[in-house]
Amino acid sequence: MAETGFHFAEPAWLLALLVLIPVALWLQFSTTIRSARGRIQRYADNHLLPHLTATRELSSLERWDRFARWGLLWVLAVLAMAGPRWDFTDVRLFRPGSDLVILLDISRSMEVGDVAPTRLARARQEIQDLITQNRDVRIGLIAFATVAHVVSPITDDSQSILNVLPAISTDLARLQGSRLREALDRSIQLLAGQPEDSGHSILLISDGDFDEPGLEDKVRYLTSEGIHLHVLGIGTSDGGPVPAPTGDWLTERGRGRVISRLNESLLESLAEQGNGIYREANFRDGDTGDVLQLARELAPARAVDDEQTRVWNERFYWLLTPLLLLLLPPIRRLFRTEARS
Repeated sequence: MAETGFHFAEPAWLLALLVLIPVALWLQFSTTIRSARGRIQRYADNHLLPHLTATRELSSLERWDRFARWGLLWVLAVLAMAGPRWDFTDVRLFRPGSDLVILLDISRSMEVGDVAPTRLARARQEIQDLITQNRDVRIGLIAFATVAHVVSPITDDSQSILNVLPAISTDLARLQGSRLREALDRSIQLLAGQPEDSGHSILLISDGDFDEPGLEDKVRYLTSEGIHLHVLGIGTSDGGPVPAPTGDWLTERGRGRVISRLNESLLESLAEQGNGIYREANFRDGDTGDVLQLARELAPARAVDDEQTRVWNERFYWLLTPLLLLLLPPIRRLFRTEARS
């Protein structure tokens, strides 16, 4: 049965209040039955002992007064840990209705620095922006060069993708080159495992530096399956030299350095045939925002039938305020004693 009024989130903490009982019994016992007198009392009367030892024995009233004050602090702390709460809001649960698989090109050409700091760094930033803006779309991530690697399956937990994003680099690809067809096949496999009534989209993030036959046929197959292909182009038309793993530059025989340029015409063609949009990546949020908007429109998030969660208003902080105020005087006395010494 669901709680409807005042209650504690962690009532087991209330057992800690029982500690006060043995402490009180010990205090009562030590007050009524004194321990054996020490040898020093053979040489002075009781009223002179404080002057000899620089200490004094507390009276019964003082001992119980201290017990009451520290007991009150203990009660407040335990009640706060128990989590008192009341008042709640019922929130209906929503399930994302669309799925988006991101295809991230990690071939060597993505290390070109024609966009600062590199194309791959810019691509990672675009993915981060997309995830930050996203609220209604399940996202998966595939990194590809000659081989496609599933970095994250399609999930509601976008934070897991953000956690692994900094580790994605061109070093993950042992063989250089870009084989988009295999990456698209892996995307289809991921999307096939999602609910049939959800919208399916793919976002390709690449410089388009690949020459692969049969891409148009593969994209047409995607559209026949109801999958939309969107593209973010990374790079510039002027391009730049491709760094080599050794720290130098990739070269071709008789042609010097390998220059990689943004193949905008190819990427636009793929997006058009895939019933998607093409955007050139930039520092603004508009490019990723457009992709998310179109992905959401395929199948908007929907409420889960007869499922809702209750969000309670936690009130533990009401007990922490008097607790901190009561702690101020002993803390001040402690600092004064240290300053004198």
